[in-house]
Amino acid sequence: MGKEGLSFFEKLVSHIQSTSRYYTGYPKDLGPSKVIHFTSEREFVQFLHEGRPVVVAFTIKCAYTRHLDNVLEEAAAEFYPHVKFVRVECPKYPGFCLTRQKKEYPFIEIFHSPEQAANEGRIVDPNITKYSVKVLPYNYDLSAYGFREFFKKYGMHASDVK
Repeated sequence: MGKEGLSFFEKLVSHIQSTSRYYTGYPKDLGPSKVIHFTSEREFVQFLHEGRPVVVAFTIKCAYTRHLDNVLEEAAAEFYPHVKFVRVECPKYPGFCLTRQKKEYPFIEIFHSPEQAANEGRIVDPNITKYSVKVLPYNYDLSAYGFREFFKKYGMHASDVK
């Protein structure tokens, strides 16, 4: 059925959904997924080493996680490659999730600004690099727009994000 068969109200809703900055409906074609599934802390540290924001969704299997997955797919496609979006299935990686000390799942944290820590005192192992990372809890609108506003608020500039 083409647009001509729709009522005025249906056309209006369709227009609002296609242009609203808060619309979180699943887009039609995002291409291959840009959401990275967490596999190891070593890989995660490599992402931090790249110096760009890393959005981490700590999840468990629940109805809300399905909605969150759609939002992550949309946001990851929009901000690729400037921001990494990582999804952690906490039942598979409890050690990594429990260190975050949260009780309610799913939740999102954003890791940003890794800077090489100054070596104080003697160097124990020259192969170890220490990083100072800001971890920011995410409590904005769950949409690509919400992430955009969050990045703006925390001064993650255009060179970091689209």
